[in-house]
Amino acid sequence: MYQEFKGKVAISTGAASGMGLLFAENFAALGGNVIMCDVNEAVLMEKAAAINEKDGGRAVGVLCDVRDYPQVCAARDKAVELFGRIDIMANFAGGYGPRMRGIHHSEYPEFPDIPIEVLDWSLDLNLKGPFYFAHAVLKRMREQNSGLIINIGSITGAEGDGYGMDYPTAKAGLMYGLTKSIAQYGSKYGIRCVCVSPGPVMTRPGMNTMKTLLGRAAEPQEIIDLILFIASDKGQFINGENIMIDGGRNAMSRG
Repeated sequence: MYQEFKGKVAISTGAASGMGLLFAENFAALGGNVIMCDVNEAVLMEKAAAINEKDGGRAVGVLCDVRDYPQVCAARDKAVELFGRIDIMANFAGGYGPRMRGIHHSEYPEFPDIPIEVLDWSLDLNLKGPFYFAHAVLKRMREQNSGLIINIGSITGAEGDGYGMDYPTAKAGLMYGLTKSIAQYGSKYGIRCVCVSPGPVMTRPGMNTMKTLLGRAAEPQEIIDLILFIASDKGQFINGENIMIDGGRNAMSRG
């Protein structure tokens, strides 16, 4: 399955855990080489080493804060230095800002009460991070006349959130503005861009409380399987699109 991934090169952000790690594990198992980026250096290197103990492609951990453009460029340069190309850029790093920064409703009950520094941090992580990586890797993809950028959106980008407005704002920017714009630019260079937007995914406890028409949250592997299909030879006609994989949540009645 997916023999075409052998020798291909991917960059995965947020790769010390969650779907960023799962993508790296899957891609390497299929024979691809992967640059794994994260801010948690100790865990990142441990996970990369575990991948390298198995048969398949090579995994290389690179300490990288996606909010820092020089670090983003350094990760790109490491991929080119080691493997000579970048075939897939997978922007997994992200998350709901107030939760990740320890903000509680009891202390900051409404959106205007949330410290702007928290919202800035979240916008930088969720929107500027993928934007930075797109700007950096497109230089290389343009030279090789090929490449795929995968953005990770969210059902929240379509639904909105009256409290943590930073997250849906950033995700909507990825799902529509950035993904379509990259696809428009990249078409003449053989570069595609697709956004995959999950509903609830069992990457942490509590996600199964979000309602879907199917009555459950997704398993992380279901999201990765879709991404691998898009990246494969069978998915080459998918471009500039936001694909919801949400168990029908976006189709639910709002009444």
